[in-house]
Amino acid sequence: MSRAGADWIYRSPLSDAANGIERIEAFFHDAAYAMHRHDTYAIGHTLAGVQNFRYRGGSRNSLPGGTMVLHPDEPHDGQAGTGDGFRYRMIYVDPALLQQALGGKPLPFVKGGLSDDPRLFKATVNLLRMMDGAFDPLEQDDALYDLAIALDAVAGAAATRRPVDFQAAARAREYLLASLEHAVTLDELAAAAGRDRWSLSRDFRALFGTSPHRYLTMRRLDRVRQLVVHGTSLADAAAASGFSDQSHMTRHFKRAWGVAPAQWLKMLGAPAPGVR
Repeated sequence: MSRAGADWIYRSPLSDAANGIERIEAFFHDAAYAMHRHDTYAIGHTLAGVQNFRYRGGSRNSLPGGTMVLHPDEPHDGQAGTGDGFRYRMIYVDPALLQQALGGKPLPFVKGGLSDDPRLFKATVNLLRMMDGAFDPLEQDDALYDLAIALDAVAGAAATRRPVDFQAAARAREYLLASLEHAVTLDELAAAAGRDRWSLSRDFRALFGTSPHRYLTMRRLDRVRQLVVHGTSLADAAAASGFSDQSHMTRHFKRAWGVAPAQWLKMLGAPAPGVR
């Protein structure tokens, strides 16, 4: 079969780690993501072709008309399932945003990473329909509320869990956001949150989908990406984001995104026809 075009990634210019939402559209023919994991939800639609990925011990195929829901911190990869390649749109959502609607409930988990539920498809379309369109604050809050409720409905009732301290976990999250440039210990974080260290670690994972250390690392990587797309060198971006050096940053970048930062930048700069 003939190749449909060069591999590319288009990242919405309105993607912003500060507001907890990132939107991308991409076409993959030859390129592939190695096994990696995010600390966000990765939710999206395959627009054309077959997107194959390994997830929770199985091989999945995402087709047009369904919704992919990859849970925070769950390893996965991604590649074309046929010789025609695949095109897809994805939104990466900070679990903390969904907690505004969930009110401290455990994060919804969609088994298998795929859903054909029309409520979830519609809620996702509302957030992906315009790659370059800006949401006003109320519109975004409404869309995130609809997404959280749809996810909760599709996931079904969660198993009974011990109570969690949302306020302590939120204090820990704010402390981490203010500590990108220096090392943080769990004891230090527990003191800032007013919670014992192991209870805090458990609650943080239940509410935000990842460990405190992973959360801090991902926020540092967010800063790296923000800096390098505006021309900062990889070495300088690593130093400015709390990593010991460029190689330290690169190891974490590949674990988080499945590609090296230089390759990510190259694909980001490739033409993305028809994206709007």
